[in-house]
Amino acid sequence: MAGSEERRKLLEENEGDGDSIPSIASSPSSKKSNDGGSRMWAICDPSRLPHRLIVLVIMCFLGFGSYFCYDNPAALQTQITGDMKLTTASFMLLYAWYSWPNVVLCFFGGFLIDRVFGIRLGTVIFSLFVCVGQVIFALGGLFNAFWLMEAGRFVFGIGGESLAVAQNTYAVNWFKGKELNLVFGLQLSMARVGSTVNMNMMGWLYQKIAETRGSTGYSTLGVSLLLGGTTCIFSLVCALVLGYLDRRAERILDKEQGKTGEVIKLSDVKDFPLSLWLIFIVCVCYYVAVFPFIGLGKVFFLEKFQFTPAQASAVNSIVYIISAPASPVLGLLVDKTGKNIIWVMCAVVVTLISHMMLAFTFWNPWIAMSLLGLSYSLLACALWPMVAFVVPEHQLGTAYGFMQSIQNLGLAVIAIVAGAILDNRGYLFLEVFFSACVCISLVAVVMLYFVDLMRGGDLNLSARQRSELEKRAVAE
Repeated sequence: MAGSEERRKLLEENEGDGDSIPSIASSPSSKKSNDGGSRMWAICDPSRLPHRLIVLVIMCFLGFGSYFCYDNPAALQTQITGDMKLTTASFMLLYAWYSWPNVVLCFFGGFLIDRVFGIRLGTVIFSLFVCVGQVIFALGGLFNAFWLMEAGRFVFGIGGESLAVAQNTYAVNWFKGKELNLVFGLQLSMARVGSTVNMNMMGWLYQKIAETRGSTGYSTLGVSLLLGGTTCIFSLVCALVLGYLDRRAERILDKEQGKTGEVIKLSDVKDFPLSLWLIFIVCVCYYVAVFPFIGLGKVFFLEKFQFTPAQASAVNSIVYIISAPASPVLGLLVDKTGKNIIWVMCAVVVTLISHMMLAFTFWNPWIAMSLLGLSYSLLACALWPMVAFVVPEHQLGTAYGFMQSIQNLGLAVIAIVAGAILDNRGYLFLEVFFSACVCISLVAVVMLYFVDLMRGGDLNLSARQRSELEKRAVAE
């Protein structure tokens, strides 16, 4: 999901601002509950680590249901296309309808949280959208109404990406400084756990329900999706509990409600440098070769490698399995070494190799998918922070909003195109198409390297060089 990558953005902004971001961990009033007045247990004190660890656990589970249900179509591809009598192009509309609202909403998610709903009410509202969208999606299967399934995915998309923004805002509000490296890493890891559990559980759940009912069909599909939707209810409960705890902390510590701090000005687009546009191209062309492939991957492994459904689901989920532990580790590696363009280039090249292995060889696909999981994690850690290096701080909100907007636009369009290619040409042509997208991304990375080099930019500086540059800037 596109919103998950925004964690890197918030981390960069937080490190750049130093102590300017309000945090419960460093609230001036946090000593009140410890030094005087009424004493409370550490697990109940919002200024103490045990209480904040409880908040962190709830915060991580906040997006679990959204990530679990996002890839329900991928986990049940054969069941959905068979039970609903769909072509692959029609099936991929389920992903396109998720992305369409976020072409626009990514500009306004932060605004709605800051100016309209507030973080607590906004989180609950977005969680409700996710729950309602999943219920509508499931009812579409239950009543054999594909248009209702499409409507459900649209509603689900309205809440999904904005919920990720709310989750990030909570993280910045409760944790700060170096804590955020671990917090964002844990949140992203939990998101990937949700995706992995979905990939390996929904097919099994469908089979068990079919055995209980004595038949397969669209009603069995609908029941399976409804049961999968209980994870969204669990996340909604987390949103309610987190809102209560945040309001309680606001009262005890006398702090302000958390805000995203995003400022969106579409007029800034005309001032974007060439480097930023190249970053946009890398982003779109890379992710359209990853997420749509995962959405169609299960049948690919069934047909080409003669895997069982369980084996196909397992290998299709390996990207998320690897991403869960690898994201925080690779993020730390990029932070310590710098050289962002080089890391992005390595990620794109390895992804291209992975797609070519899947397209032109019969080697064990676990190798290619494992490489894809590593490269996908590495690119997310190295690419998204680069935006903060090429635009001034007051344009960051617009830059990231535009980046997410065109990413969702690309995912929506390519999902439809990929389905059509698969229906008419088969998986070999589809893999060639994905490889071509990655090649465009690679060309853009190479151009970015030379543009940055000629303009004396700092995208490819080492961490030490970047630190010395910042020190000189402060001294001047």
